[in-house]
Amino acid sequence: MNKKGMMVILSAPSGCGKDTVFKEICKIRNDVCESVSATTRKPRPGEIDGVNYFFKSTEEFEKMIETNSFLEYASYNGCYYGTPSAPVLAAVENGKICFLIIERKGAQKIMKNYPDAVSVFLMPPDIKTLEHRLRKRNTESEEAIKNRLRIAQFEIEDSSRFTYVLVNNELEKAVAGLNEILDAELALRNKK
Repeated sequence: MNKKGMMVILSAPSGCGKDTVFKEICKIRNDVCESVSATTRKPRPGEIDGVNYFFKSTEEFEKMIETNSFLEYASYNGCYYGTPSAPVLAAVENGKICFLIIERKGAQKIMKNYPDAVSVFLMPPDIKTLEHRLRKRNTESEEAIKNRLRIAQFEIEDSSRFTYVLVNNELEKAVAGLNEILDAELALRNKK
């Protein structure tokens, strides 16, 4: 167990493999956990409330905003997304590396309010690969895919705000790079 835990922001355009990279890092480390975000978007096939997301109505989500129950929240592609604060802060206090797998605007709010958080941007190898990954999901309309690609352009242009940028071209290399970042950051924090 680490002496000190830490918050790790993992952000990327939709379809870049955030969830896949996180699942792989969980296979090689026992000190990581993931914050479960709340959202107003509809569940995708196989997603479970409380595991993949806390699926909320717009009214429920807005009540949580009013009670300051989020580390951050944002509207993305017509839906709210937010990170409930209590579970994340408890995990870090207990020495865990708590991953916040969130979109760029939410990531920037966390970086501003929690400057000690480690920020990692996962980059696609190129836009064509990203488009192929989005289409392969077969979960969204043509309009939604085009919108996600437009959003991705802005996110990629803004990636310099993150402490680390990793290209997810080969999964194994991306996971190894992330693992090295975690080890280096823990070493720095536990020296203090």
